[in-house]
Amino acid sequence: MTTPDLCPACGARNDCSMASANTAEQPCWCYSVSIDPLVLQALPLAQQDLACLCPRCAQVQNQLPPAQPERLG
Repeated sequence: MTTPDLCPACGARNDCSMASANTAEQPCWCYSVSIDPLVLQALPLAQQDLACLCPRCAQVQNQLPPAQPERLG
């Protein structure tokens, strides 16, 4: 079963901001990258348009800014 917060290709968290009520008003990370349409078309039809891919499966990790360390305190 596909859920909005999991990548339909690998099952890992996809970090989609719109999948969580707490961040649904924020733009998703995927808005700032360019995903090759062939990557999306490679998904089985039953998994298309149900949930975001994770950055690894979308093959866009090199387009994302480096992760910021969490500040303690």
